[in-house]
Amino acid sequence: MSLAPLRALQVFEALGRSGSVAGAADELGISAGAVSQQIRRIEQAVGVRLLQRKGRRLELTSWGRLYFDQVEVAFKQLRSAQEVLDRARAKRGLVLSCLPSLASKWIAPLLFDWRAAHPGANVRLIGTHSEPRFGDGRVDFRISYGPRIRSFERYAELFTDWVVPACSPSFLAQHPIRRPTDILALPLIEIDWGSEDLPPPTWADWAASIGARSTDVASELTCSLSSVAIDTAIREGGFVLGQMAMIAEDLRAGRLVIPYDHRLRLPEPYFLAWDGAALDKPLGAEFRRWIMGAGRRQAALSRTPRR
Repeated sequence: MSLAPLRALQVFEALGRSGSVAGAADELGISAGAVSQQIRRIEQAVGVRLLQRKGRRLELTSWGRLYFDQVEVAFKQLRSAQEVLDRARAKRGLVLSCLPSLASKWIAPLLFDWRAAHPGANVRLIGTHSEPRFGDGRVDFRISYGPRIRSFERYAELFTDWVVPACSPSFLAQHPIRRPTDILALPLIEIDWGSEDLPPPTWADWAASIGARSTDVASELTCSLSSVAIDTAIREGGFVLGQMAMIAEDLRAGRLVIPYDHRLRLPEPYFLAWDGAALDKPLGAEFRRWIMGAGRRQAALSRTPRR
């Protein structure tokens, strides 16, 4: 047994519900002639007359009424399924997974701008080192670093960050800097990610880049999280080689200063990956464009020394 064409069924259901050819045509955005053509197709498929003319009106035959009662139930279920999907898409919002330090120090402050431009938009930010698995509906976007992102099917480069010595204004007031090498004699906060990723530049790298002896560098504290190292510097713990993307907000707020702007580039870029289904969600494609734009702006800010 073959089914009637789906388009013809849709037209028949709209006609039976609206009660007129004109009503069905208006609802579906087609002509009255197209409605009549689809009705003829469905009658040929089922082998019985579904409509009859009474005066100037078209009415369902007894066969038509029997058939319509079942077709209407099917289309109600289809509309209900669409409504459930639409509600789920809108209710859940967008889920962004990000490396913890980058989440708290870079993307979280920027999300205020996104929310201001999109009132009521729901974005859930998850800070984690674990790479998500797309396809299970739990995560829509992922910001990560280095080669791990290449395991995803869809990704694009965001930006490559740079590091620079930074400290709190009060710490600098207590320890004036006359030349770059003075920094190396002060308490230094090291960042060691301790992972398979290529690490950020170290104090030894920075010392070598200014012509100092890297063997004379001794860090007093090593942190596995960049955010912890930065917060320690804010609390007058010493100098940190902070990533420009992560210290930008603290610089604007005056919690950190850069007494000598000599930057070193990270060996790997940050990437954005996304689940293909995320772009079908409300604001999904726009959210991706927004993050990519933020990455382009950060790339320019990170590599350009202040004047």
